[in-house]
Amino acid sequence: MTLAKAFVTGTVVKAPEKRFTQNDMAIAGFTVNIDKNNETLLRVIAFGQLADSVSSTITTGDNVAVEGRLQVNTYKLPDGKDKRVYEISANFVEKMSASNDTTNNPIANNQNEDNLVSFDQEDVTQDLIDEDEIPF
Repeated sequence: MTLAKAFVTGTVVKAPEKRFTQNDMAIAGFTVNIDKNNETLLRVIAFGQLADSVSSTITTGDNVAVEGRLQVNTYKLPDGKDKRVYEISANFVEKMSASNDTTNNPIANNQNEDNLVSFDQEDVTQDLIDEDEIPF
């Protein structure tokens, strides 16, 4: 299994399927086509509140942006050949547009568009802004 950060955009070709773990945690999985020739498909997996949001708002044909961890799982087929499956464990999913929908609908795991970075933004702004220079 390989882990790497991934940012992809594409068209949903298989609508989210929502399931629950034994501990009642929601898991939603859907498939995204990331090229124009329909040759590169990625499975996207969302957990918790993100899974709830994804399963209720994302449908087949929607254009989405996904940020998360890329996982490459390898297993052997019955004929002895290796098979690789590429998945993204999503941290953020944004519905960009659909064929009949032009609104943007960000879906984040307890985040909003202003707070997508992992560090504390308040600490950064304190270092950049001198309060004596603020005109109000």
